Amino acid sequence: MTTAYIVEAVRTAGGRRGGRLAGVHPVDLLAKSLDAVVERSGVDPAAIDDVVTGCVSQAGEQAMQVGRMGVLASKHLPQSTPAVTIDRQCGSSQQAIQFAAQAVMSGTQDAVIASGVESMSRVPMGSNATFHMKEGLGHYKSPGLEEKYPKVQFSQFMGAEMIANKHGFDKDQLDSFALGSHAKAIKATETGAFKAEIVPVEVETPEGEQMHTVDEGIRFDATLDGIAGVKLISTEGKITAATSSQICDGSSAVLVVSEEFLKTHNLTPLARIHNLTVTAGDPVIMLEEPLFATDKALERAGMKIDDIDLYEVNEAFAPVPLAWLKHTGADPDKLNVHGGAIALGHPLGASGTKLMATLVHALKRHDKKYGLQTMCEGGGVANVTIVEAV
Repeated sequence: MTTAYIVEAVRTAGGRRGGRLAGVHPVDLLAKSLDAVVERSGVDPAAIDDVVTGCVSQAGEQAMQVGRMGVLASKHLPQSTPAVTIDRQCGSSQQAIQFAAQAVMSGTQDAVIASGVESMSRVPMGSNATFHMKEGLGHYKSPGLEEKYPKVQFSQFMGAEMIANKHGFDKDQLDSFALGSHAKAIKATETGAFKAEIVPVEVETPEGEQMHTVDEGIRFDATLDGIAGVKLISTEGKITAATSSQICDGSSAVLVVSEEFLKTHNLTPLARIHNLTVTAGDPVIMLEEPLFATDKALERAGMKIDDIDLYEVNEAFAPVPLAWLKHTGADPDKLNVHGGAIALGHPLGASGTKLMATLVHALKRHDKKYGLQTMCEGGGVANVTIVEAV
């Protein structure tokens, strides 16, 4: 089977809801990352076989096959470049990477861009469902689904609270984890750790046109007291907005190619795809599946958790990575070393390729070999991707 390599990986800096990226149409935001991955890799745009784009709220400005719209808005990709848009909830663009790698590994394609976009300012989370509900056009929960899961509300917030209770985490532990996310993100920003992965985006501000290059969600003045004082989402729960991922605008892209394409185009890879895994489990607790998906991925790869040098576990809510650490016995010092979604934001469909951009560049920066990325996803699904820096 053909080996799949990551040649380049980029992301925009995150924008807060209503913040610096709110004035950028999501199609144009996606095009920024698509163009950057082409420019930085030096590949001939006409040689790209396909673009696979993750996007969760495919409505409004993110409707009409946003991946294809991003290609058409691109400065570099010709209109002959195909594209497809997929939804695996929060793992949409991690699945885009896996689809791209599978296409390359099968030999059916040689160069595929995996990408993602989400403007949560302009297309509110869940609006592709709630708009239809409000207009009386139906609900996603069918009679058959209701029969199997009677009166069950599929809620990520409830799932996060269930994980915290099941694994025995108290609010103080969640708050401390959140503070650590900001501290790591601050250090990464101040030391230039994100420089290689961030795509500057021109934005209009009250002070005039500026380049957006710093993740807007980072609280540079974060304190434990400040985090602890944030209002609980549920009065009977433990989770607050401060221990949850931030609503975020952003895009990201990863170029995946075959070994033959590498040689033919004289490209230097960042990493080799080592393992692709996706599993599904309980849709009610929902966010716990990365624990079990990681078990399966390691088994299939013939590896142990200690063989992995860096982990990127999406910080959808603080209990998720904490439960993952407890279950796997992983070294917490290897986890999200440059911060996570609690500080940096979680632009839904863009987060998979965003995390991979951070992971492969972190492996290079810290001179490490193996990296593992996993995401919890709506419906009780989880992706795991293991890469090897080269």
